[in-house]
Amino acid sequence: MPGTEVIWEARAKVSVAMARLERLFDDGTLEVIGAEVTHRAQGFGLEKKKIPGDGVITASGLIEGRPVFAYAQDRTVLGGSLGQAHAQKIARLQDLAMRAGAPFVGINDSGGARIQEGVDALGGYGEIFRRNVAASGVIPQISVIAGPCAGGAVYSPALTDFVGMVDQSSFMFLTGPKVVKTVTFEDITVEDLGGARTHAERTGVSHFRWGSDEEAIGQVRRLLSYLPSNHREEPPFVAPGDDVARMDVAFNAIVPADPRKPYDVRRVVELVVDRDTFMEVQAGWAKNVVVGLGRLGGHVVGLVANQPLVNAGVLDIDASRKAARFIRTCNAFGIPLVSLVDVPGFLPGREQEYGGVIDHGAKLLYAYCEASVPKLSVILRKAYGGAYIVMSSQHVGGDVNLAWPRAEIAVMGANGAVEVLNRREIAAADDPEARAAELRADYEERFLNPNIAAQRGYIDAVIEPCETRWRLYRHLRVMLNKREWSAPKRHGNGPL
Repeated sequence: MPGTEVIWEARAKVSVAMARLERLFDDGTLEVIGAEVTHRAQGFGLEKKKIPGDGVITASGLIEGRPVFAYAQDRTVLGGSLGQAHAQKIARLQDLAMRAGAPFVGINDSGGARIQEGVDALGGYGEIFRRNVAASGVIPQISVIAGPCAGGAVYSPALTDFVGMVDQSSFMFLTGPKVVKTVTFEDITVEDLGGARTHAERTGVSHFRWGSDEEAIGQVRRLLSYLPSNHREEPPFVAPGDDVARMDVAFNAIVPADPRKPYDVRRVVELVVDRDTFMEVQAGWAKNVVVGLGRLGGHVVGLVANQPLVNAGVLDIDASRKAARFIRTCNAFGIPLVSLVDVPGFLPGREQEYGGVIDHGAKLLYAYCEASVPKLSVILRKAYGGAYIVMSSQHVGGDVNLAWPRAEIAVMGANGAVEVLNRREIAAADDPEARAAELRADYEERFLNPNIAAQRGYIDAVIEPCETRWRLYRHLRVMLNKREWSAPKRHGNGPL
């Protein structure tokens, strides 16, 4: 037909968007949906630029044999801009994913809202956002930022469960560098304002930072292997190639005898989970807490661990936000939680108090209290004050609480406690330093001892470090069918 040359030219090109989807899905399973859709806008020459697909490819397929729905925006077609038809395609795909109870993946690479379509483009974003919220906690939603994502477009990824960005080729921000300079007179580059490193290390918006499209797609496939298709299904079980009864003496050498010396808690995490199964989430942000997915005896678990290597493992605003969000994600999809505790408390200081550490710390507390999945914890070394309570203690609903023999569970450490309780006695002593040392030793024996908590029933068992993996697996195995009743209500009103 006359006038269709542009259509055939577009079809003759293998777009980057299609290549991304073909790599994402298992070979031969991709099924394009809505390939012939075009926009209906008039004016500004749009009536002459009607290309099938309207700048986004929407499709279904299989990943490791499981159904998944995904879209990829095509920046070579109308800049990948979002207009009414473009948005309708994505919204329809979201509806299909919900009906099928299957994960939803979005690959974002767009110039933003199609200005020529005005409010129709804005309304299109709203339709997508509403479906993001409806699907939250029902099906896994993963966003890949593979190019530009600016303005209102950033809110769809922000509403999904996981966001990953491709380094040096993607960015996210509400307003670009030119607007920032006009309003605030700041000079800033696109990369510094909203690049992958910025969101992976400074803001925490991005859960992953990938080096290339190929790495991004491979890691999305890996991430999906830990997640159920929907909230009614169990996380995928994989027969372990690692002995669940492994008694690894390496556990015994990780934590230094000196309680002031740091160590990398990732070594403990990697020994607890099946070999080579730990996938860390938000590794570059709030490094004083480590979170991620792994397998224990083939069962998927979410791990939350204080990191003594960074700020002694204290909890602060960002660490509380990071852990709380991860805990809620795991709870939404029925993934049991394993907490490895070594926390001296919350970070003190004016900056933290002014920043609302009370509210943000309450997010972590709320997340642990709200979680109805199996909750197991091991106190590796320190568990002081309010941070002890927050970190999956029995008092906030922890199902199984274990401790290593040198664990210290108290309101505060011996130095601080003796200074508060025995200040006058120490000052009046003939040898204040010797008396202070005696009092510290007495305090440690009487209070900094896991057996005290065990005698009161707050710790279920004091175990040898080398037993950690085996004991956690045994407790996990009997708690997998855990069920909790909660009072009917619209929703809780936790701190946001």
